[in-house]
Amino acid sequence: MGESNVGMQGQGRVIPVADLRYQAALPRIPDQLPAPGHWPQLLRDTRQRRLHDLRISVTDRCNFRCTYCMPKSVFDKDYAFLPQSSLLSFEEITRVARLFAACGVEKIRLTGGEPLLRKHLEKLIEMLAALRTPDGQPLDLTLTTNGSVLPRKVQALKAAGLKRITVSLDSLDDSRFRAMNDVDFPVADVLKGIDAAHNAGLTPLKINMVVKKGLNDQDVVPMARHFKGSGHIVRFIEFMDVGASNGWRMDDVMPSAAIVARINEAYPLEPIDPNYQGEVAERWRYKDGSGEIGVISSVTQAFCGTCSRARLSTEGKLFTCLFAQQGHDLRGLLRGGYSDAQIVAALGLIWGERSDRYSEIRTAETAALRKVEMSYIGG
Repeated sequence: MGESNVGMQGQGRVIPVADLRYQAALPRIPDQLPAPGHWPQLLRDTRQRRLHDLRISVTDRCNFRCTYCMPKSVFDKDYAFLPQSSLLSFEEITRVARLFAACGVEKIRLTGGEPLLRKHLEKLIEMLAALRTPDGQPLDLTLTTNGSVLPRKVQALKAAGLKRITVSLDSLDDSRFRAMNDVDFPVADVLKGIDAAHNAGLTPLKINMVVKKGLNDQDVVPMARHFKGSGHIVRFIEFMDVGASNGWRMDDVMPSAAIVARINEAYPLEPIDPNYQGEVAERWRYKDGSGEIGVISSVTQAFCGTCSRARLSTEGKLFTCLFAQQGHDLRGLLRGGYSDAQIVAALGLIWGERSDRYSEIRTAETAALRKVEMSYIGG
């Protein structure tokens, strides 16, 4: 697959992700490389935001066609997914993760697409679980999934060293959930996956619900009610303008303040501190002590000022913002014979020059720009 596929159409719509799959510059390598034993152990960008989290997409494929992420109108039966040769190998992913850990990353989340569709994923998890931070601590290794194949995968994931898991679930109403995933997948089977993850000890388990006004906002309180007291943490996410294929409009956004107000009316809440600086979810605790929820407010309450997250696409393109228009070709370095020191130096330049603040400056015009798709770099 090459440049000739850019602009491939699905049911008459240009697939915007194609441009971003192939157009990424090879990172600059500075003339002066860090000496052995003197690699930077804490990178900061132009706004003094540290590099703490790395999200790694392991596949661009998914067995759901959620309307806000991989709508069938674009990702149809004729859509050309990446060939296996384009994907980073497990060895390449582990090498990148090791170098990011040397630069201050403490948390790695595996995403997709649907990451559990990547064959033998437990082998990658085992390799990543063996990595350590400069002070000898294991990485916080977690994974986001739609839960569809969790019951048969969860024991192998736990045994390989996975720490925690996040499951996406946008409604407990079966008919609405089947319509939203657009492949007629039932709620009951996702709940079985959640139970399997809980029983395997992949906790605290988080459940992500993307809230779109007029589509599933009526399910906010039922979702909170269902998981209240379970030990699981539901995180309500504002519908975001990621990519260009989900038909985003500001009118479709249910503000997180309204979400909190609805839940608080039924079950009184109080705010609590973040677990660490740069955590994207604003945390709220039930006043009766029966657990907590989170809200992710990228649209109405931008948290760009503390964002400490980088994203690595399925084929090794590094993006410093979820709403980026272009990435940096780390695969070119990995397969081009560059040394660890050269790659670390390149990472230092990329992060050191980072100035992203998309959500702070979002307008109707920027929302319409062609941006990287969520299915390509993970949410």
